[in-house]
Amino acid sequence: MRITRVLGTAALLFGLAVPPAAADSSPSPSASSDAGAPTSAGTSFRTATEFEQGQDATASASTGDYLYWSFPADAGQRPTVKATVKLPDSHAAQTWQVDVYDGLRRRQACQYGAQTRTAAQGASSVELTCVMRTVRAWSEPWADDPLPGTYYIRLTAVNLTTADLGQPIDASVRVDSKDIGGSAAVDGSLAQPLVPGIAATSDSGDGDGDSAKAAVLSSLEPDDGWASGWWSDRWVWTAIGGALAALAGVGGYALTRGSGRPRRMPPGA
Repeated sequence: MRITRVLGTAALLFGLAVPPAAADSSPSPSASSDAGAPTSAGTSFRTATEFEQGQDATASASTGDYLYWSFPADAGQRPTVKATVKLPDSHAAQTWQVDVYDGLRRRQACQYGAQTRTAAQGASSVELTCVMRTVRAWSEPWADDPLPGTYYIRLTAVNLTTADLGQPIDASVRVDSKDIGGSAAVDGSLAQPLVPGIAATSDSGDGDGDSAKAAVLSSLEPDDGWASGWWSDRWVWTAIGGALAALAGVGGYALTRGSGRPRRMPPGA
């Protein structure tokens, strides 16, 4: 009877704890509509064109140009940057490269993907991919870990021949993220995301309490705000571990305490 009660309690606890873990493991929805997606690119970090994750940003340019875009990434996300360049009908072999920088303009390494690729002579297009490391909520000052904030994409051709300079090309970039969950959680968070100019904001001084946002060089942020990934499945598994430890204690006590009645001594003992 006691064992039946213990098993019933375990089923109840698992029934309450498992659904949040399942919900957290699914990837967060990203913008599926390209409404408002930019059709141009910047030529430097300061003029980088902003776009949201899940959008297809496009631009028409010339070979030899440096193309810049920026997008927001929050803690717990692992962004994948994809770039496609449509080349002119006639061209020599070209090598294209996509680089990703954080809000401090530190170049971020790619875990895997074809970050640099050479298009053979006459190829119609070239595709590049950079799967970044997981964005962490906090890191040591000396580390080069990805942190929440603005990220920059730079797309350009390297080692071009003189004959190919200035030829028209069409470029498109897209960023999608996978939510990693509690395996990437850390005990800490940034006071502010790495958004250029965010520390330079000040009150407008007109008495209405509004802040002047002109100093912020990047205005995009995640749909539910920065540091939205404070909840992770680490909380769920911690709760499950505590529940299992409590059940083990209750079960061990129930199995070892006996019937609970005092043992009767034989007469004359």
